[in-house]
Amino acid sequence: MGKGRPRAVEKGVLGQSSSVSLSGSLSIPPGPVYYPSEDEFKDPLEYIYRIRPEAEPYGICRIVPPKSWKPPFGLDLDSFTFPTKTQAIHQLQARPAACDSKTFDLEYNRFLDNHCGKKSKKRVVFEGEELDLCRLFNAAKRFGGYDKVVKEKKWGEVCRFVRSGRKISECAKHVLCQLYREHLYDYEDYYNRLNHGVVRSCKRGMHGEKKGEHGVESLSSKRRRRNTDGEKVKVCKVEEKEEEFDQICEQCESGLHGEVMLLCDRCNKGWHIYCLAPPLKRIPPGNWYCLECLNSDKDSFGFVPGKRFSLEAFRRVADRAKRKWFGSVSPSRMQIEKKFWEIVEGLVGEVEVMYGSDLDTSVYGSGFPRVNDKKPESVEDEIWDKYCASPWNLNNLPKLQGSMLRAVHHNIAGVMVPWLYVGMLFSSFCWHFEDHCFYSMNYLHWGEPKCWYSVPGSEAIAFEKVMRNCLPDLFDAQPDLLFQLVTMLNPSVLQENGVSVYSVLQEPGNFVITFPRSYHGGFNFGLNCAEAVNFAPADWLPHGGFGAELYQLYRKAAVLSHEELLCVVAKANDCDSKALPYLKKELHRIYAKEKNCREGLWSNGIIKSSPMSPKKCPEFVGTEEDPTCIICQQYLFLSAVVCCCKPSAFVCLEHCKHLCECKPNKHRLLYRHTLAELKQLVLLIDKYNFDETPQCRDLQRQLSCSDDSNALTKKVKGGHVSLAKLAEEWILRSSKIFQIPFSRDAYVNALKETEQFLWAGSEMDAVRAVAKNLIEAQNWAEGIKDCLCKIESWSCNRSHNLEKVDLEHVNNFLNLNPLPCIEPGHLKLKGYAEEAMILVQEIDSALSTSSKSSIPELEQLYSRACEVPIYVKEMEKLMARISALKVWVDNVKKCILEKCPAAIEVDVLYRLKSEMLELQVQLPEVEMLMDLLRQVESCQARCNEILNGPINLKNVEVLLQELESITVNIPELKLLRQYHGDAVSWISHFNDVHVNIHEREDQENVVDELQCILKQGLLLRIQVDELPLVEVELKKAYCRKEALKARRTKMTLFSIQQLMEEAAMLQIEGEQLFVDVSGVLAAAMHWEERAAHIFATEAQMSDFEDVIRTSKDIHVILPSLDDVKDAISMAKSWLKNSKPFLGSSFPAAHPSCSLLKVEALKELVSQSKLLKISLEERTMIHSVLKNCLEWEHDSCSLLEEVDCLFNTNNIDNALINGLIPKIEHLVTMIESILETGLSLGFDFDEIPKLQNARSILQWCNKALSFCSVAPALPGIKSLMENAEHLPVTCASSALCSSLIDGVKWLKKASEVIPVSCNGKICKLSDAEEVLSEVQRIKVSFPLMVGQLLKAIEKHKLWKEQILIFFGLKTEERSWSKLLQLKELGKDDAFSCCELDMVLSETEKVEKWKLHCMDIVGHPVGDVNSLLDALVKIKHTLDRSLYIYKKSRGCNPRDPCIHCFSDIKDQELLTCSICKDCYHLQCLGATLGHQSDAKAYVCSYCQFIGSGSISRNGGALRFGGKRPELNMLIELLSDAEGLCVGIEERDVVQQLVELAIACKDCLTELTDFTLAYLNRDLSIISEKLTTALKAVEMAGVYYNHGNNRLELALARNSWRVRVNKLLEDSQKPLIQHIQKFLKEGLAISIPPEDHFRQKLTELKCIGLQWAENAKKVSLDSGALGLDEVCELITQGENLPVHFEKELKLLRARSMLYCICRKPYDQRAMIACDQSPKIYICPACKPHTGELSVLLSVNKERSTGAKYGEPQTPSPPHTESRRKNIEAKPSLKQMMPAAMDHGNILRYSDGIDCLFWRNRKPFRRVAKRRAEVESLSPFFHIQ
Repeated sequence: MGKGRPRAVEKGVLGQSSSVSLSGSLSIPPGPVYYPSEDEFKDPLEYIYRIRPEAEPYGICRIVPPKSWKPPFGLDLDSFTFPTKTQAIHQLQARPAACDSKTFDLEYNRFLDNHCGKKSKKRVVFEGEELDLCRLFNAAKRFGGYDKVVKEKKWGEVCRFVRSGRKISECAKHVLCQLYREHLYDYEDYYNRLNHGVVRSCKRGMHGEKKGEHGVESLSSKRRRRNTDGEKVKVCKVEEKEEEFDQICEQCESGLHGEVMLLCDRCNKGWHIYCLAPPLKRIPPGNWYCLECLNSDKDSFGFVPGKRFSLEAFRRVADRAKRKWFGSVSPSRMQIEKKFWEIVEGLVGEVEVMYGSDLDTSVYGSGFPRVNDKKPESVEDEIWDKYCASPWNLNNLPKLQGSMLRAVHHNIAGVMVPWLYVGMLFSSFCWHFEDHCFYSMNYLHWGEPKCWYSVPGSEAIAFEKVMRNCLPDLFDAQPDLLFQLVTMLNPSVLQENGVSVYSVLQEPGNFVITFPRSYHGGFNFGLNCAEAVNFAPADWLPHGGFGAELYQLYRKAAVLSHEELLCVVAKANDCDSKALPYLKKELHRIYAKEKNCREGLWSNGIIKSSPMSPKKCPEFVGTEEDPTCIICQQYLFLSAVVCCCKPSAFVCLEHCKHLCECKPNKHRLLYRHTLAELKQLVLLIDKYNFDETPQCRDLQRQLSCSDDSNALTKKVKGGHVSLAKLAEEWILRSSKIFQIPFSRDAYVNALKETEQFLWAGSEMDAVRAVAKNLIEAQNWAEGIKDCLCKIESWSCNRSHNLEKVDLEHVNNFLNLNPLPCIEPGHLKLKGYAEEAMILVQEIDSALSTSSKSSIPELEQLYSRACEVPIYVKEMEKLMARISALKVWVDNVKKCILEKCPAAIEVDVLYRLKSEMLELQVQLPEVEMLMDLLRQVESCQARCNEILNGPINLKNVEVLLQELESITVNIPELKLLRQYHGDAVSWISHFNDVHVNIHEREDQENVVDELQCILKQGLLLRIQVDELPLVEVELKKAYCRKEALKARRTKMTLFSIQQLMEEAAMLQIEGEQLFVDVSGVLAAAMHWEERAAHIFATEAQMSDFEDVIRTSKDIHVILPSLDDVKDAISMAKSWLKNSKPFLGSSFPAAHPSCSLLKVEALKELVSQSKLLKISLEERTMIHSVLKNCLEWEHDSCSLLEEVDCLFNTNNIDNALINGLIPKIEHLVTMIESILETGLSLGFDFDEIPKLQNARSILQWCNKALSFCSVAPALPGIKSLMENAEHLPVTCASSALCSSLIDGVKWLKKASEVIPVSCNGKICKLSDAEEVLSEVQRIKVSFPLMVGQLLKAIEKHKLWKEQILIFFGLKTEERSWSKLLQLKELGKDDAFSCCELDMVLSETEKVEKWKLHCMDIVGHPVGDVNSLLDALVKIKHTLDRSLYIYKKSRGCNPRDPCIHCFSDIKDQELLTCSICKDCYHLQCLGATLGHQSDAKAYVCSYCQFIGSGSISRNGGALRFGGKRPELNMLIELLSDAEGLCVGIEERDVVQQLVELAIACKDCLTELTDFTLAYLNRDLSIISEKLTTALKAVEMAGVYYNHGNNRLELALARNSWRVRVNKLLEDSQKPLIQHIQKFLKEGLAISIPPEDHFRQKLTELKCIGLQWAENAKKVSLDSGALGLDEVCELITQGENLPVHFEKELKLLRARSMLYCICRKPYDQRAMIACDQSPKIYICPACKPHTGELSVLLSVNKERSTGAKYGEPQTPSPPHTESRRKNIEAKPSLKQMMPAAMDHGNILRYSDGIDCLFWRNRKPFRRVAKRRAEVESLSPFFHIQ
């Protein structure tokens, strides 16, 4: 079969290794590769079927065609242009989700408000810019959340998402981590719990939604819920039918099913949960946002349309991109893949490429040959036709025999029609699988390879899970992300998560096959062109069913209907035996699914059904577009459900419940096939499947079991009923209908009842048979009635507008036997039909050939037919005969009466004659027509007689005159008239041209005119006498034309001679034109005779030039002129070439010129013999050639002498002394002869040889000179470098070879001597080996041998000193002595272990000192600088330890705490708290004036007592770098391995001991302060002051102790500040208390601490009152004013101040007008009788209204505890109309005179704003009429 084991391709552009290593640690195994043979390659589907079991587990494979497969490329590369898409490769994986930050901010603020009780800050700043919290949250979610990012140290990757394209510092990572911890950590926890179902509260739950008595949540306008038991909430029946819905679903555009309507919490748009993609099973908790609000258009990612390119322009872009990444080097596959995944993961930066992808080949052309495409000229027709029809041509693949897509009618781009892809480096195709899970085939036409990655279909679910886990933010924003084809993920990540991934490298000419459900992706290695298409063999069918279900789940529109494809393929019956099992299984699946759904609909009450309208072309898929489900967007081919309330809306059977809220009996099932027909399709497959398998038998058993209709029952009143029982009852009722007279209602009702049975299986065939009979009987009876109705209606009205019944239609009903049913009108209709048949017989008789009826008789018969009520088709024949007769008579009369000549066409007469014979009429016009025809035939005979022979002009003129008046247009006569006119016109034209023809200057036009006249005359049919004269005149015109040409332009001598001879023959040579031409001819003949003479005598150059000048005056092309010019040109060219060889023009005089060639000189000498002109330069050239030959002979002799010298073998000291003078003599001779040769200026071959010989001789002379001296190493190296450039031929001679060996030994000897080693130390054995080699060389160097022996002796002496030094004890070894031995060893010693040991020990000590300096922080400089720094640190530790001991009372003396000096002549200043002393000079000049102060407090005591958080360094702070204690201990341990004793080590030992003592003291103090919990802070203040002074004084840092001290200081600061807050005269705000409590938690203040307990107590008291106050301020007046005032009093007496709450309560207790409007500083009216009522000027009431108000107010105020002002309700309208005479007195109120404390309170802007937001009281304020009568009582100030 040729597949064998999968193996890699041996040849290719880059090759394919066994595995590919990507940026991760894993390797990608290769996919299988197949090499089909020629026979296997014939059928692609068969070959793929055979390799599928082995290749499908990989998900992909590569097929390498046989070598004979070489399809021509079908596109014109020069004219091909295509659009591109811009791909941002760096964002294929490492891109943030396209989330809308506004939606995130909305949800985040709601979270803070509802869960944290706070509002977000306006701006969070990061690196000087506002931080996008949405992007930060999604970035952390991408890498697993905060905890995982911290654990795996991924903040760099998170920062790259937040701030792309910037350098990321460690500080930025830390800051970003802190910002996330502060702002988003709690929100992340809430988000995770919400998504895992932990958070039960939702938006309405947070705002106080309550459940009803039965556990059903109240329906919100935002979202409908389910009850707690999980059942659907029943919706009350809507009374009004035309209700406008509150919300419409954006998907199905329906407002029904509001209980499952999900509304976005931002845009308020709604979706049913079953309309989402994918659908939700229940309403989600918490806030929900749609994808439009979650995703931001600004950040949305996709491939943007790019420029349109020609192929050449795109090639330049691709080449430029590849050079940018890899330069001119050809990169390996591993390099390209590694770089690609680095870009994808965002590690390189922004990278954009162009990709000409998804190019429809029906628009842009295919790379494969196609029949209708233009064939390139370079391709043979046979080759083109062969590949046009090839099954591997992707244009043919989808419709091959065995492909399921053969049944698809329309061309689907990318599926049925291939797509073209023009790629460049890194252009990508992202992870996806094909539409409908199709197979795909990709062919690479040309270019760089294409790299593929594949995950087999069996692991598709695992792949999707890993993708969602790795890119959670992208999938949250786009659940259908894998349908977008814009996302990549490194295959190594998939492998790490256990997903199998395979790789394939596709090279030009290779096919790549991807299998169903196989996720695949990849990228291009460079410029290439590929083509791809889908195909679907039979084994695809189960995968296609899965793909259809996937489209349904994600609400994606399908490419085609899977159900329609199955039915069409099954009906076609063209599948082979391999395909039948797959087809049958899939058909059975959809049959079972359809059966269950239809039966479920019937059980649920849907009994109406009707078949869908049949398709026009049912044998193809997609000829007509089926309706789609409004929910899942899938094609409804087999069935659908529709409702009368929405006739244009269809749903599939699975979503029928979501169509509308009508009852099921209003729904209708639409079906294309009954279940019986579907089952028949399944059984039809069995007829063609002869191979019975167990699987097929199982399907048959399932089919037989599914036909049990008795099991299908539904619940009715009184029990259950089965479908079969209902069918039997219907058949019994319907059988009785046939036995009674026809009643339409009975038939309609019976057929309506059948709708619930017809959709079912074969068990309902009996119902279908009865229903068919009912339909036939109904149609027959209604047809009979319709015919009678039309006949009777026409008989009564006899209107032309009424339609008659056709006789054939009536006979169709009457001829039916037996009759379908009983219809009384049958016999009556039969009578009408018999009457019509009699009339038909009469018409047939009148129209027969034997009838001689006249026109009036035929018209009378037609009138009788029109009176019959039944239409007979013979009437039309009768009417046609009558009309034809009338038309014929009119036409004949027209022809006879015509008077104009030639007005009647002959064809008209013959047509009338043929019509006469057809009609067989006997009329007088017949004879008249025949007379006219005989006249025409006579005329035609005379014309033909003239036309058939030679035509004479005079005879034609006589005949035309005789026939001038004939009225018929005879063609022959017309032709004669045309011939006559042509002849007359020709004669006239010739006579016009012939006048003065010889005098014209434009003889060219004369020739053209005469040629035209002659041509026309030859074409004349009539003979003319002027034709021979035209031929003679034409010859004369030709001759004159040539003469004029000779006068204007030069002609050859021969042409002029012939022209004169022709003029003499035509007897026109006497014309002046020809006389002038003969003069020119004579001058030309004379010149030719002179030219022949100078050639014969070999004249001088001047004679030849004189002949050339004479020729310019002769207007003739002279034959010998070119020969004369060639002779002169050849002579001048030879002179020009010889000029460099003559005299002063030699290159020797001009060094910049190139040298001459001897061969060129010889060539010039030979060319001089061919010259035809006499020249003096010939002799000079011969002389130069002779000199050159003599020089060549001398140089060859000298070179032979040099070769003899080079062949000298034995070289001893005596010979060396004689060689040097001989070499110098040869060098002098070579230079002399070189000077002579160069002066000649020729490029001699011997010059380079002489120069080489000179350089070699000079090198040998230099080498021989080294024998008597001791040369330096640079001189030897220079000599060796020169030896490498010596010519190979000469350097291989005996002399040179011996000298080169000697110089090499000399170089080795110089390198091993320590003085000249230049840093490279050689071993002693190397020196001894070089010394032994001196015997091998043929040249001796005595001085160098002596230097070697001396160096060996020095090394031995140094080695003895080393052994003595290391024999001493460690404390006796001096550091200075070790340094001295090191320097001496560098100068004198060879490489040995002793030298290595000295260098190693020296390096150890130096490194230890450098490490010590680095820890101490002292700069490298003086030798004692390190020691001084260590001693300084030791003094600080002594002082620090003194401070600790002083606090315990161990030091009686009292020196300055700063300088530790007790000099008595300096003034001391003592701290009043800690009692420490300071010199005024130590504290600084600024404190000098405070020396006489009564109480001085040091900075440390001030800091501890003030409670400050941050502090600057005090006066005691150590100025330098403080080393860490652990580092000093480590440094001390490192010094133990040193081989010499150093002083610094002892000082470090002392430092460590002192630092440990200080550490113990510090630990004791901090442990005490951290454990202290009481109120008295003075106890810990003293200890903290001591610790702080000692720590700042110490020059050593102890990390753990200092951190604990910082914590103790922070706690002390917190306690001091809390104490100040509590003891302050002003009440603390609750915000301050909460802030301090939060701060205390951050520094771990224990709960038992006195100050924390006090703050907690205040917080509880305050928050309890604030919560009560908030409820009262929002209670809409429910609480009385007395209780409100009491609450205000409580708040004022609290130890905590609540400004906002008190303000709200005071506003709550303020006075209002009756219109509920608060006081706004305008005058208000108070009643004298009831001062508790206030009225604003806008509400001026009628006096009668006031009395009513007063009375009401008195009743309300009776028995009130407090004098609370009341706001009365407005009076009724009736009371306003009453005319009340009593007018109570009113008093005017002035705002300035009012008691604001008791009556009203001024409100600021906040109060007004609060009032506007308050809810109104529970009463309706009616409109008040303005009463002008009260105007005298108002006084407005």
